[in-house]
Amino acid sequence: MSGVTGDNPYRASGVIAAAAAAGGLSWQDIETGSTMTAEAGNAYWIDTTSNACTITLPSSADNGDEIMFVDYARTWGTYGIVIDSNGLNYQGDDDTFDVLYGVDGIALHIVYSGATKGWIPTLDKTVADVPAKGDANPNDNGIFAYGYSGVTNISNLVANTGVIGADVTGVGTSRYYLDGCEYGGDKGIIGYGGAPTSSMTNLVSNTGVVSTDVTGVGTGRAYLAACSYGEDKGIFGYGSGPLSMTNLVANTGVVGTDVTGVGTARQRLGACEYGGDKAIFGYGDTGSGDSSLTNLVSNVGVVATDTTGVGTERESLKGCCFGDDKGLFGYGTTGSDVSMTNIVANTGVVGTDVTGVGSARMHLGACEYGQDKAIFAYGYIGGNVGMSNLVSNTGVVATDVGVVGTAREGLAGCSYN
Repeated sequence: MSGVTGDNPYRASGVIAAAAAAGGLSWQDIETGSTMTAEAGNAYWIDTTSNACTITLPSSADNGDEIMFVDYARTWGTYGIVIDSNGLNYQGDDDTFDVLYGVDGIALHIVYSGATKGWIPTLDKTVADVPAKGDANPNDNGIFAYGYSGVTNISNLVANTGVIGADVTGVGTSRYYLDGCEYGGDKGIIGYGGAPTSSMTNLVSNTGVVSTDVTGVGTGRAYLAACSYGEDKGIFGYGSGPLSMTNLVANTGVVGTDVTGVGTARQRLGACEYGGDKAIFGYGDTGSGDSSLTNLVSNVGVVATDTTGVGTERESLKGCCFGDDKGLFGYGTTGSDVSMTNIVANTGVVGTDVTGVGSARMHLGACEYGQDKAIFAYGYIGGNVGMSNLVSNTGVVATDVGVVGTAREGLAGCSYN
């Protein structure tokens, strides 16, 4: 064979109605080799995680013979498949061309039509990566807890309508400049903080009840950030020093020991989830100035190196998730309080500044509510404040809603179900 037809999905027959036609095919074991010979009547899982695969079709075929190939590991975009039609035509082209498929997630069903057109794809469709990378366990309610109004441990529940409730008597050690995140798909955890600097945590049940103190794990610190990842786990990261270490939270709420920091050490940063199962840390104070750097967190909790910052460098902001799979950094200070936001796409790309809505402030809290919406609340504007700003499921921030509960700063927020 010689020449290349290119990525065949873009010159296919266009007939996808035969998606169910493979029901009578005989599915074979997963194929991981660099070469294989296919037989009519069979269907093959082709795993190209480690190498490309050249597939040789039968040297003779009868009208109506069928074969199916499926991208088992969704890796054909990295290592594709090459089809050798072995002397027969392939979609009207003779065997002087290589037929290449190099897009992740393809399901390819071919049927032999006779000598003129030869093998014809009746399905060469990219199959969506399902379930979709939205939040698999969208949480309905939120909670704000702890903070400074005089150091406190009170909490305020957030209904699935975004309404903040009255103060709930505090549980656990009063502290501030801490953070919280979700874990286990429907619960939360609040941890670390100052006055004094601590690594203790408090679990939040799926009914919003805060537990007594859990002995701290890892380096005690304040001014850190936290968010969930992997759909049911969490991560605390960075903090006062500034520092860059992280601590993973298992889906049982157990906090792990320090993981060596990645990226620029900083404090007073924000964090949020994106893509349904990944996370991002962003912005903050490096000790030598404010930053807009970000660090992506994979769905297994691995923190990536610095990504060049987008938007206004600032500190003392917060992040939260909205719309199931996107994130938002908002508010903070550049030396002067600000209210702009930056949307995080479901690919982890941070957008440029969006003009601020509501009162510019710093040291506020944020969490998700109503399964796909978010709320910023409380903070500091020359003194403690208690207003909130709702975020729609498209990332639009609303104007201030009046004070509910004790006005305070340096508090934590997280969602629960």
